Amino acid sequence: MNVIQAVKVNRSFVNGKETSHVLKDIDLTVEQGEFISIMGPSGSGKSTLLYLLGGLDMPSDGTVSINGTDLSTLKDKELCSMRNRDIGFVFQFYNLVPNLTVEDNIALPLMIAGRKRSEYKDKLEECLEIIGMKDKRKLTPRELSGGQQQRVAIARALVFDPKIIFLDEPIGNLDTKTGIKLMELFRDINQKYNKTIVQVTHSESAALYGSKLIKLVDGQITSVEEITPDMKINTVS
Repeated sequence: MNVIQAVKVNRSFVNGKETSHVLKDIDLTVEQGEFISIMGPSGSGKSTLLYLLGGLDMPSDGTVSINGTDLSTLKDKELCSMRNRDIGFVFQFYNLVPNLTVEDNIALPLMIAGRKRSEYKDKLEECLEIIGMKDKRKLTPRELSGGQQQRVAIARALVFDPKIIFLDEPIGNLDTKTGIKLMELFRDINQKYNKTIVQVTHSESAALYGSKLIKLVDGQITSVEEITPDMKINTVS
């Protein structure tokens, strides 16, 4: 089952008299339960593509659909509702609120959406269990390592039980050992909970934790390759 589909997607930005064509005729299909890694050098357009696929931006031409719905047909309120319900985002920078505890940071999307935290008590406990931080629930971000902060950001993305999780250079600020542990966590979330994951990365070793590798160069897809067990390695650089 296709959960994400991009058809002839282009994205251009106008700066004065110059037009920059960041993405060019992107065709991409993501199936339920896949772990897609989009890899490319800096400036290749991979983060722009991620934002388009997640509805944070809109294409200049072409269509992006999630679960068969063309995102351009949704009103702003409908799009926000869909992102809250169906999508989770994890970014390179953790974006935690410094004066909130671990559990309050995880619950933040609930508060923003006006949901009763008491209704999500079991889900909050499950999220803390998934990231292995039940014993650190009352700590604030300044008391955590970078890897622990990113784990909190992961739990925050999971609290609404989204079908799709988007990762934007999720281990870009972390050391190798911590990066490996987080990539293993993403792989477990994908396999154990059947979450569809789309990540962008410049690291081939991080990309190989996925099930499919898409290479993007100068705004165009140059190859799509199934990731086989013999390609997987145990280090992240």
